[in-house]
Amino acid sequence: MLATLTDRRFSNPNWIFETKLDGERCLAFKRGSTVRLLSRNRQLLNNTYPEVVEALERAGSHDVVIDGEIVAFEGKRTSFEKLQGRIGIKDPEAARRTGIPVFYYVFDLLHVDRYDVTGVGLVLRKGLLRKAVTFRGPVRFESHRDTEGEAFYREACANGLEGVIAKRRDSDYVPGKRSPDWLKFKCVNEQEFVIGGFTDPAGSRMGFGALLVGYYERGKLRYAGKVGTGFDTPTLLTLHRKLDARKTTRSPFADEVKLTSVHWVKPVLVAQIGFSEWTRDGKLRHPRFLGLRTDKAATQVVRERPQLA
Repeated sequence: MLATLTDRRFSNPNWIFETKLDGERCLAFKRGSTVRLLSRNRQLLNNTYPEVVEALERAGSHDVVIDGEIVAFEGKRTSFEKLQGRIGIKDPEAARRTGIPVFYYVFDLLHVDRYDVTGVGLVLRKGLLRKAVTFRGPVRFESHRDTEGEAFYREACANGLEGVIAKRRDSDYVPGKRSPDWLKFKCVNEQEFVIGGFTDPAGSRMGFGALLVGYYERGKLRYAGKVGTGFDTPTLLTLHRKLDARKTTRSPFADEVKLTSVHWVKPVLVAQIGFSEWTRDGKLRHPRFLGLRTDKAATQVVRERPQLA
């Protein structure tokens, strides 16, 4: 179940409010002492986050399916950029050697002891969740507030957090669907984009100059602009190798891209991009690369547009 972006901030007794986390969404399936972690696109994550698997193996006697977010911290805030050091690692010992601690914040319960509870109201599900799972170590319960959504949002933004998720108290859990019963109050603009090309580096820069990114609209890849900041040298070199392996001769964008020294790539890589705003002509202002996403198919990337609650 996915949240819908909104530009409305509100308080309502029929809604609860959680901190918006900046990490990798993860479903956990626990049966006895056997645990599977799956990403949004059903990739197995056990070897990427072995400490989470081990903690869930000891997280009580109930069989559960739970939903949450795996995060890494930069100071007191979650950081997708920091988590990049763990994403994609397939060797559990290599994952541990990164020295990047991760935590699994659990916010919903889908099944308990083979009972489907997705049709039970959210607040009741969270109550069952607290009883069904023993929270310790890297496995944490995602708490919420019952009131003052606007104040919670202002507090989150003042603390440099990503925002707030508002959820209808009695909402069902609808797997895989974006729902108006879960809403995102974002402090910063950030979303996924598809990489469709790159430019040559200039001066002493290595790898490439900028990424050319876009999003899908009615089956066509629309050009959203170029992203030239947010890279360190290792990232430039690693990403350049991935881009080179996906080169093609034709632009994947439906729009004309008026740039020189451009190399086109097959539109399969997905990047997380932060930006200040959209321009009137539909381009990103001050975009910044935050990392690659492996948990979402390129064809699912669309422009997030605010909706009224």
